[in-house]
Amino acid sequence: MAEKQIQFELNGSYLTPAAIRGKVFSATIEDQNIVLHDADGNQSASAEFTFLCPSADDSFKLKDVTIGINFHWEQKQDQEFRGSLKLLIEDGKVRAVNIVPLEEYLRSVISSEMSATSSPELLKAHAVISRSWLMAQIVKSKKLESEQSNYQTFMESDDERVRWYDREDHSQFDVCADDHCQRYQGITKIISEKANAAIEATFGEFLMSDDNICDARFSKCCGGISENFENVWEPVYHRYLSKIVDSENACTTCVDLRQEEEAESWIRTSPGAFCNTTDQQVLSQVLPDFDQKTQDFYRWKVTYSQDELKSLIQNRTGIDFGEIIQLEAISRGHSGRIIKLKITGSKRTMTIGKELEIRRALSSSHLYSSAFVIDHRDIQTGIPQKFILTGAGWGHGVGLCQIGAAVMGEKGYSYQQILEHYFRGAQLVKKY
Repeated sequence: MAEKQIQFELNGSYLTPAAIRGKVFSATIEDQNIVLHDADGNQSASAEFTFLCPSADDSFKLKDVTIGINFHWEQKQDQEFRGSLKLLIEDGKVRAVNIVPLEEYLRSVISSEMSATSSPELLKAHAVISRSWLMAQIVKSKKLESEQSNYQTFMESDDERVRWYDREDHSQFDVCADDHCQRYQGITKIISEKANAAIEATFGEFLMSDDNICDARFSKCCGGISENFENVWEPVYHRYLSKIVDSENACTTCVDLRQEEEAESWIRTSPGAFCNTTDQQVLSQVLPDFDQKTQDFYRWKVTYSQDELKSLIQNRTGIDFGEIIQLEAISRGHSGRIIKLKITGSKRTMTIGKELEIRRALSSSHLYSSAFVIDHRDIQTGIPQKFILTGAGWGHGVGLCQIGAAVMGEKGYSYQQILEHYFRGAQLVKKY
């Protein structure tokens, strides 16, 4: 978390500066230093602070951590963590960073992303991909740093804006604790025995491809077909992150959702897939309480008036398009997700992408996905007065589909089979 002021509590034998005492503190920035305040008004100032964790049982609590940042479930909660706490200055705010061993981090991620009711095989599969993804990010960061390359995630011209969002946004720590990376809520939630067992059963196991650790991605619901990595993030092809049909008869299904006619048919209907389920017992394995309010994730619909959409797009993009005349999919990926969307207005026309940029432009938080088709209704003097977006899936759709994997676990698939299904051509390797 990063805030103008952070309140926290140390539980255990953490060492604190001599000038301050107690367990409860606040941190603010004054004169380009972090200033710690204890409950008695004592202060200590430094460019940064690190509270080392002497015991595995020690923990610290952060007050009012924002979770679900910019999503429709955004909220604040107090969170508790094991490991060390580092406070540093970032963009004029106090940044709190948790330093924690990898396998301890995973225990929390599995408990934060999954329910304790999840099947053991689902938890094992998620342990492997979470471990693989984390190490792949660290390896990538070190490579970019050593190459000192000018890594670009944003391209803009007069008529096109293309941007993708990856963990390169984080320069002073490895990964964030929210949905942008992986949900990590420390020991705020009870670390279930099932999660512990999944970590132990897969200890040191990684997905590998061509001697490299796989950048193993996952999302809530692919919508029936998964997306290629390069259509969502940087233009690099990973064969283990390419299109799969999320069903048992995948080899006989050969729709091409890059074609507009086939995408229309696919999205407007509800084809069978592992992730096409309304089984609450299965959904509760993947969706925490605040996510379970969302029921229409496999196929969904959003309606905007002209005034709503015009205002929304201007607020979200910073561009005044005038009256919105047309939304048009210029290119789609293998899952039907729109890679580039052309927005034609009475004042301005521009194409935007990739998928998350599109989702952010068309919602006050995020659309469930960019796999949607558009109906322009009630057209008056060439200007639609209503827009209906009919969509498929929840999230970027790359890699493992959490809801589909939960269904596979319930059907008796092993975690090895689940990983083989979603990450074609990758090998499971025990590294330590």
